[in-house]
Amino acid sequence: MSDGMRSEEPLTATPGRQPGRDAVVIGGGLAGITTALALADAGVRVTLLEGRPRLGGLAFSFRRGELTVDNGQHVYLRCCTAYRWFLDRIEGQALAPLQDRLDVPVLDVNRPEGRRLGRLRRDALPVPLHLGRSLATYPHLSLAERAAVGRAALALKGLDLADPALDAQDFGSWLTAHGQSARAVEALWDLVGVATLNAVAGDASLGLAAMVFKTGLLSDPGAADIGWARVPLGELHDRLARKALDSAGVRTEVRTRATSVSTDENGRWSVEVPGETLRADAVVLAVAQREAYDLLPEGALDAPEQLLEIGTAPILNVHVVYDRKVLSRPFFAALGTPVQWVFDRTEASGLRAGQYLALSQSAAQDDIDVPVAALRERYLPELERLLPRARGAQVKDFFVTRERTATFAPAPGVGRLRPGARTKAPGLYLAGAWTATGWPATMESAVRSGVSAADAALSALGRPRHHLFDVEEAAYSARPGDHPRTPGREPEATGASLRGELR
Repeated sequence: MSDGMRSEEPLTATPGRQPGRDAVVIGGGLAGITTALALADAGVRVTLLEGRPRLGGLAFSFRRGELTVDNGQHVYLRCCTAYRWFLDRIEGQALAPLQDRLDVPVLDVNRPEGRRLGRLRRDALPVPLHLGRSLATYPHLSLAERAAVGRAALALKGLDLADPALDAQDFGSWLTAHGQSARAVEALWDLVGVATLNAVAGDASLGLAAMVFKTGLLSDPGAADIGWARVPLGELHDRLARKALDSAGVRTEVRTRATSVSTDENGRWSVEVPGETLRADAVVLAVAQREAYDLLPEGALDAPEQLLEIGTAPILNVHVVYDRKVLSRPFFAALGTPVQWVFDRTEASGLRAGQYLALSQSAAQDDIDVPVAALRERYLPELERLLPRARGAQVKDFFVTRERTATFAPAPGVGRLRPGARTKAPGLYLAGAWTATGWPATMESAVRSGVSAADAALSALGRPRHHLFDVEEAAYSARPGDHPRTPGREPEATGASLRGELR
């Protein structure tokens, strides 16, 4: 295991080792970590390369004074069975437990009568009745709007996700055609969709939006129960991931960036890194689409330029440290304000006094380059509108983290641009949330892509694949209490649930 310094040991295959057993995975995000673990678990000798000084990709932590800060708030849902499999594999599931039942506080500060709290929560009833009572009493919509939402949900449930025509349509137009008012889009559809898709309804592919709502809200009563890390993300995606990789025999090299990938006349691959040449039977590019384009050898894809047509979308995170507690809930969503989702990160950050709140602002094209001082002037008054106790509190720290290319843009037509795991070059594979997983750019999509890449590589190498999570199999239930298992491992408790986001 690398400690951040380049090892002096050559990164080449061990002499005398059986052929067809060496792989290089380029990229140490969730897709690359998953690929490396899945390959190593099948007996493949794996070298994992990451250009940054840590693993985790775009879901990581850093230090700021006494705080351990996540670059952005990431959550997952019970239906994210691949990410739950990943957590189990790195022995981190107890550190990122799920709610017993979906419960999202939604605060509207723009009501004539003043601030009003509503909730989106489910009952222990079959779909779609599990959300019936919540929708019937949701105060942010009129009675007519609630009825129209119910009709649209049933129409959405009837869409065929395998229909390629859905990818060419935008979700906003579909909602309008199905009787959804601007208020319904703001208070319900975009409340969920912006957080999961990183785009407003009018900018999102109907295919991806339908996938999110059908899978999360209309497949199983517990599918949308929310889970999030109660520790810094670096504890999961770096420390525990490194431990799992080390135990699996993966050689991890950080601060090591691949500069070229090529194959010889015998079909063996060479990966160039500064001062080294790594040779392997399989190479997986688990990097962003532009970096993958730069590394792809000629002829690996029929239309490699399509990778550059996959747009990106930003996420802005606003971090505020108060001298006292101003929020009593773990998180809430907001309406009638620029603020989208607010999370209490006090305990996870290690803050000893006061309270640390993180605001997750998706589809943040308008704010991503705004100076910190201007963001402070915009967001602090909004927090005071939302949280009366913030009005008398002192702001001890205010800072922002910006991910300008946080996700791929889920625009209409993006589905035809997303490549699968296999390329036309034997032994070369692709992984990343932007590949053709069927999911938007989430942690779930990243893990699924890593499993698909490992599955393709192991098939070509003639190595066992029975240990893999089956991305095509629907046998893993989203019911509370069930979670995917790594073969040969017994499930562990998910930890204490919290009562009362989304990426």
